[in-house]
This record gives sequence, structure tokens and C-alpha cells, in this order.
Amino acid sequence: MRVYRLPTAGGIDSLTMVDEDMPRPGRGQVLVRMQAASLNFRDLLVVKGQYGRSPARPNLIPLSDGAGEVVEVGAEVSRVKLGDRVAGIFMQEWIGGPMTPEVQPSALGGGARDGVLAEYVLLDQHGVVPIPAHLSYAEAACLPCAAVTAWNALFSYRPLVAGDTVLVLGTGGVSVFALQFARMAGCRVITTSSSDDKLERARSLGASDGVNYRTRPEWQQAVQDLTEGRGVDHVVEVGGAGTLSRSLQSARLGGAIHLIGVLTGVADVNPMAILQRNLTVRGVFVGSRHMFEDMNRALAFHQLRPVIDRVFPFDHAKAALRHLESQTHVGKVVIAIGAA
Repeated sequence: MRVYRLPTAGGIDSLTMVDEDMPRPGRGQVLVRMQAASLNFRDLLVVKGQYGRSPARPNLIPLSDGAGEVVEVGAEVSRVKLGDRVAGIFMQEWIGGPMTPEVQPSALGGGARDGVLAEYVLLDQHGVVPIPAHLSYAEAACLPCAAVTAWNALFSYRPLVAGDTVLVLGTGGVSVFALQFARMAGCRVITTSSSDDKLERARSLGASDGVNYRTRPEWQQAVQDLTEGRGVDHVVEVGGAGTLSRSLQSARLGGAIHLIGVLTGVADVNPMAILQRNLTVRGVFVGSRHMFEDMNRALAFHQLRPVIDRVFPFDHAKAALRHLESQTHVGKVVIAIGAA
């Protein structure tokens, strides 16, 4: 089988395709013929050796998100059967409840465990979920990290209420899923971007308003203006240091900030805005299998489909990563491994 490995995390060009023997499932494992994988910003950091406190281990298979068909099962497998269409969960051991230190090392494609950028992947039977029937493999491959993260942010701790206003930053994978989920729940969505074209695309997906932060650097004031000085109920915060202070100023008294990414780096934040505005700031790091399953039921009922910016063939995985790096995408970047 063909598989991509990182001999060293030295950048996109270090990604290397190799031929290897097909793995065989052991007790409780399933062999999945991967049909598609999708990219997250985390994957780019892993490839560049910038993810976490230390570089990924040598010869790691990258990428956490993929979908495919179960083609072989090991002994004592009861959750899935041959022919099932499944996606792997991000942390293979986070089934339900709060995240614990024990489940963190089970994340795919980040360091301790190989990921899914391969033609065949071994996964634990408890680490896969059936994918909604209306989705293609390419669409299902977009779900494990970005979609579950957005779902966790908006529905697990402090669920959306119809009529709420949600601010999403940018038009990457998590932000677009958050836009779709908020509209599904009957909420108003305000989107920020540096591109008027991207803002128009966001409006076509249901955003009521868009703010260009290049032409309106003090975009938190624009958000306050759009909400008549009240502020938004929820902020899906993916920027980090460069945006967090403005996100705090965009929220209403008692609002919630869902801190998901650090695309603009890390820095100290003055906690007085949190205290004085009675804000809730919560870190969100993907989600459990139970959250994934809850989300899939909603996707199936509403027939909601992920937004795919572009699909690259398996041989062009490096080009897919460069496209993600360019930040010109809206939604998800996908790599077709089989009949995606």
C-alpha cells in the first residue's frame, strides 16, 4: 500500500510517499480502506515541526481526519462490520465525558500515533463512527476535527439558543462549520475576513453580516455597531493573541468566548475585560466520540453538507498542504485517496 510519512518534520517537502505492507487487524481493531482525508491547520504545523512542545516523532504518518470503508475486522469486533462507511475519531480513546490526560496521547497524526494519510489504516473499533448516509467520503473526511470542534464549542457546554448572535472569525474549516451549525440552530452569524470575496461566500452560506478586518482594523467596534451596542452571545475564536482582546470586546455582558485556535500566535491577555464583562472563556480541543455521534444525527436530519474548497489527488498531498498554507481557501481542503 502507499503511505505518506515524515522522515523528519522539516516542512512540506519532507513529506515522503513510500510503499509498505498492508497492516492486519488485531483483537478489537478494524482495517479501513481510506477514501479521503482532510487538512487542518494542525497538520501544517506538524509537517513543519511547529506543533506542540517537540517535533513529531520520525516517520510519522500525518493527518488526523479521514473516512473510508471497513475491509477487515479483528477478533472480538462487534461495533462495526465489513463494508461499513466510517470516520476515525480525533482522539481514539476519548469516548465520552470530559477530556482527561489519559486520552490526549491518543490523537491521530500529531506525535504518538500515526495518522490517516495512507491507503489503509488500522483503527480501534471504539475509535470509529458511522458516517451519515447522505455524505460522500470526501465530505465525511471533513468531520473528525473541524466539525466536532465547532459542535463542541456551540452545543456541549453552553448550547446555542435560537435567536443568539454568533461571531465567527475567518472562513477556515472550524469557522465555516460554526457558521453552518449556528444557522441550523436559528442564530444570527457575523463573519470576519480580510477578503470581501470570502465574506460574500460566507453570506451565501447564511452569514447575515461580514466585517473586513483589513479595511476595518477595529472590527470589534463594527460588531458592536451591528448589534446596536449589545455585543454577540458567542465568539468562535480561532486567532489567539492577535484577535482575542477584540473578541472580548465584541461579546455581550455575560457572553461566551470559545477559544479554539492560535493562528496569530500567543500573548498575554488583560483579564480585566473578562472580569468586568462577566465573560466565559473556554478552551475547546476537538471533542469525544459521543459528541461526534450527536453531531452526525443533526447532520443527517438537516442533510447538512460540509463546505469543500478543493479536492486534491493522493499523489498531490504536498500541493494540498501548500494550498492550505496560502489561506485562500473557504471551508475544507481534501485529499482523495480512493473513490472519494
